[in-house]
Amino acid sequence: MMKNKKYFKADALIEAKDYELEEAVDLLPKLKTAKFNETVEMVFLLGVDPKQSDQNIRGMVSLPAGTGKAVKVLVFAKGEKVKEAEEAGADFVGNEELAKKIQDGWFGFDVAIATPDAMDIVGKLGRVLGPRGLMPNPKLGTVTNDVTKAVNEMKAGKVEYRVDKFSNLHIPVGKVDFSKENLIANINTIVDTVLKARPSSAKGQYIKKCYLSLTMSPSIKINVSKIVKAAK
Repeated sequence: MMKNKKYFKADALIEAKDYELEEAVDLLPKLKTAKFNETVEMVFLLGVDPKQSDQNIRGMVSLPAGTGKAVKVLVFAKGEKVKEAEEAGADFVGNEELAKKIQDGWFGFDVAIATPDAMDIVGKLGRVLGPRGLMPNPKLGTVTNDVTKAVNEMKAGKVEYRVDKFSNLHIPVGKVDFSKENLIANINTIVDTVLKARPSSAKGQYIKKCYLSLTMSPSIKINVSKIVKAAK
């Protein structure tokens, strides 16, 4: 990220302390430096070892106030499921023809869903969809015969979270123009979800650090003990 005068001006507004959640959310709009409606992002440093398969935390969470983003959903389907996906509001529906477009370099969608009988085609796209986090996965509810439910959840604000190799977990919690109440509702839901995802093999402090920021802003350090207590 290029740091300009606006960034440093925003950085000067942040005190060297652990912020209470409500105080941090109140501060976020003052950190806005971009002309677009910036995303509010939450980052956790977790006490896990992602190299251990049972500690490689990954999942989906439905945000009660949504993400504030118009999500473009693609569905790989056959037969009657094609019509179901279209009626559910999927932006792109098909099978071999969509796979060919993706192989040719097209990625005009945010989420990919597939019915189980379409995975013979989708499986061949693993090398291009996987690195972008777009590969349908039954554990995430994106390989399913309940196409209507999957499309509706993604459109309503269901987002994926996944710990990286440095034990950080990044997740969007809404937009800077969200009300304070909606941002806090989303954040509490995320904290609760992360806490429930704690592996039984993880030792010591689980959530070590937590930060809130905007797409183009410096980060606000959050009081971990307080958000954990509020989520329980």
